[in-house]
Amino acid sequence: MKKFTISLKICSFTLLCAVFLSFSSYGPTEEEAVYVQQKLYNHYNAEVSGKSIKKYELHVTNTGFCRYKCFLNSGKIEYFSFNLLKYKEIDYAGTTQTGTLILRTKGDDVIVQTYNDSKGEDVDSMSTFMVIPLKNIEPEELNDLAEKFQRMSEKLHQ
Repeated sequence: MKKFTISLKICSFTLLCAVFLSFSSYGPTEEEAVYVQQKLYNHYNAEVSGKSIKKYELHVTNTGFCRYKCFLNSGKIEYFSFNLLKYKEIDYAGTTQTGTLILRTKGDDVIVQTYNDSKGEDVDSMSTFMVIPLKNIEPEELNDLAEKFQRMSEKLHQ
């Protein structure tokens, strides 16, 4: 009877652990998503010429979405979003002090929305790229970002 009780306890403990692990929020791209989001936040450049950015939101999720929302001082809101399944490559235009990260997709896969535009119209459209202003970023960090984006895209295709 003792062996049966111990076996029952072991089985129930194992089953309980399996249930808890199945509800874990750790996704296949969790590590890369955290790294990419942290790098982009650390190097984000809110002082972009031509735009005065009041606030921004930048999210890279472990489920494969990259979202960027920019709130301008004029009241205009720009929103960009795409699924990393559609990711193609990144480019960088600029110097190590200031530049622009360009996330390219395979087709017109970036959702672009603008709100509160001074012209009076809200615009919904699609694009082949998303632009994020960066500052103080080294070439090695850009290579790491490219590698992480590529790895996330590959993991999502599996």
